[in-house]
Amino acid sequence: MSKKKVTIVFDIGKTNKKFFLFDKNYQEVVREYTELPLTTDEDGYPTEDLPALQNWIKDNFNAILDDENYEVRAINFSTYGASFVHLDQKGNVLTPLYNYTKPMDQEILDLFYEKHGGKLKIARETASPQAGMLNSGLQLFWLKYKHPEVFKKIRYSLHLPQYLSYLFTGICVSEFTSIGCHTNLWDYDKADYHDWVYEEEIDALLPPIVPTSASINTSYRNKKIKIGVGIHDSSSALLPYILSKKEPFLLLSTGTWSISLNPFNDESLTDEDIENNCLNYMRIDGKRVKASRFFMGNEYKIQVEKLCAYYGKEYGFHREVRFDQDLYLRLMKNKNIYFRFEGIILKRKMITVTDLNSFATFEEAYHQLMIELMDLQIHTIKNAIGNSAIETIYIDGGFTDNDVFMKLMSHHFQHYSVMSTHSPLGSALGASMVISNKKIDETFLQQHYQMKVLQPLILNY
Repeated sequence: MSKKKVTIVFDIGKTNKKFFLFDKNYQEVVREYTELPLTTDEDGYPTEDLPALQNWIKDNFNAILDDENYEVRAINFSTYGASFVHLDQKGNVLTPLYNYTKPMDQEILDLFYEKHGGKLKIARETASPQAGMLNSGLQLFWLKYKHPEVFKKIRYSLHLPQYLSYLFTGICVSEFTSIGCHTNLWDYDKADYHDWVYEEEIDALLPPIVPTSASINTSYRNKKIKIGVGIHDSSSALLPYILSKKEPFLLLSTGTWSISLNPFNDESLTDEDIENNCLNYMRIDGKRVKASRFFMGNEYKIQVEKLCAYYGKEYGFHREVRFDQDLYLRLMKNKNIYFRFEGIILKRKMITVTDLNSFATFEEAYHQLMIELMDLQIHTIKNAIGNSAIETIYIDGGFTDNDVFMKLMSHHFQHYSVMSTHSPLGSALGASMVISNKKIDETFLQQHYQMKVLQPLILNY
């Protein structure tokens, strides 16, 4: 029996760790999910357990190598961004993998802006809304001034995707998609590291930049395997669309964050863009992707838990709620804001406390919640579109299963072709494609994603 030739992809999210096998036509052969318990850093802050992650990767890899049914041809890695692994001269890991939600010391931030320019200036030049640890370049600055004894020992700092690649190759590299995702490291207008990186001599700790499509051929247990250099998950999720679609489009990627990604807008960011939480990601060729994001899924979960408690419903009840046109039209007659959002910093009218007394039922309050979230969603999508000639919007991720959200999207963007795309493969597929030389065509998305065109709602106001 001949062995099936496969590519392994490790797709590492903050919550779910996923392991995929793809055949030569990018069809999924195997998929495994796991959640690994967190550990804590030296301050007691929760963080990824790097040794546990390494062991899980190694166990899955060895199990496939031992499996008589498969011949592993290639491996690649897609992971969340804003996370550095710091190595010493001998390749030992020096610090925990600091969590990008960890608060950063105010005095360190003050020192940074005092030395290198105001918040808005740095944000605009690096296309990175300022957010402490989420700007991973600041983690290096923080280490330099908070833990100088550790900083002195660093030989290389690797973004998480490149660290996972390094585990297999022993070679340290950097690549564009990880450098370009809200790290504060990259000056988009000069297409080089920002001046502050050189002034602080941090460039010496960042390995040579290679293309995201680069791979390293290695021999493992007498088998030749191509190892990819890894890719940032948002850029990876966008890749199948870019490679198969020639017409301009916007991808709305929904989940904990709702991110509007526009690969066809290469304008420099303005001060107003930064204030609206716009940023740039980087394509695999180093070109910019204009993006705007807000913490929609996070807020949605917080508010739905409160609705369930208030109306005495089991958590999960909200998943059965269907769009009710009459209810929607009635609610739209009243433009008030009823929800106090807790995790969203976008400009909106602020109220001190959520008012649920105005809603007789869970369904009514839920529709109002979706109306208020949709107001922000419309705003962020329009910011990302800017002046580019986009006619198609693809929506993927968790909210494609939310009937109220999808109906509101089709209503508010009825002058666009709005398509729902279902792919549980997410960023894993892009990671598999980026190290293959196989060309794909327009039919690719149709084959690999359950694509549905949303019909515009005709509402009688």
